[in-house]
Amino acid sequence: MDLDAVRTFVAVAEAGQFKEAAADLAITQQAVSKRVAALEKNLGVRLFTRTARGARLTIDGRAFLPHARDLLRAAERAAASVRPGRRALRVDVINPRIAPAHLLRDFHRAHPGAELDVVTLFDADTAIEAVRSGAIDASFRAVIRSPQQLPDGIETARVLDEPHELLTGPAHEFATARTVTPDRLAGHRIWIPGMVTGTEWAAYYTELAAAFGLTIDAVGPNFGTEALLDALADSPALATLVGEGTRLLWPAEYDLRRIPVHHPTPVYPHSLIWRADNPHPALTALRDHLGSTPRGPRDTETWTPAWAQRPLVTRPPGGATP
Repeated sequence: MDLDAVRTFVAVAEAGQFKEAAADLAITQQAVSKRVAALEKNLGVRLFTRTARGARLTIDGRAFLPHARDLLRAAERAAASVRPGRRALRVDVINPRIAPAHLLRDFHRAHPGAELDVVTLFDADTAIEAVRSGAIDASFRAVIRSPQQLPDGIETARVLDEPHELLTGPAHEFATARTVTPDRLAGHRIWIPGMVTGTEWAAYYTELAAAFGLTIDAVGPNFGTEALLDALADSPALATLVGEGTRLLWPAEYDLRRIPVHHPTPVYPHSLIWRADNPHPALTALRDHLGSTPRGPRDTETWTPAWAQRPLVTRPPGGATP
């Protein structure tokens, strides 16, 4: 059903005249007549009787009027639900424990009026496709692909270089170390369960292992973070790598140790991914928030994979991409 025709019908019913309805709608009287005639033809009934004083609703017109008003209200609600700024900003983060999730929480604290819908997708390829299709507005991911390999209209900006730390139990060789260098980790087993081939995090750890001769494996089932912490607490040889911003809780008796890795500091390159034509005002606010203060390690001697050796984003006010 043509909503313009329905809107015109309601305008004539309320004005009582075709001429006055035309003025209210800023169209010609002829256009009003054509719309009403088309609606009557579609419904198979007469809606108005013309009189010397204007237009009077027929019995069918009176029956149709409340439903016509309901149709227009429903159409307005439908449009409002997707109007920029009226729906929640849908953002993907790979894990609620990691640093990008904290960046998103910081943004929400700074913009409490911005509604967020936080989702968790599997890998960067899935996230990029979801951004491209409009299923989500943005994603925090490490981006392996070059700009030329991304779908048309997809933008990315590096927003956080997150230092990695060694996590061990109290009996591990490095448990009492204040810091450790990556080359000293060679020969020690670093367990990262859930390192799925083809994902961006597997690409990161594979290149890190090759660069420093590390033994990184994902042997055994992935029973989750709690099972990993249990294993570390009981082992004098097992260790893992975690982001500096990853928040983990464990029982006090585990006495786990987080040891900074320096000279160089391995950093995980988090980027924001979005569609260039997405008009959501909260997305612009998020980009401005992330771009206002570039985030990275204090240590100037860092390591990142070859595919990630691009500078952190800095953006001028207004959200324009540099």
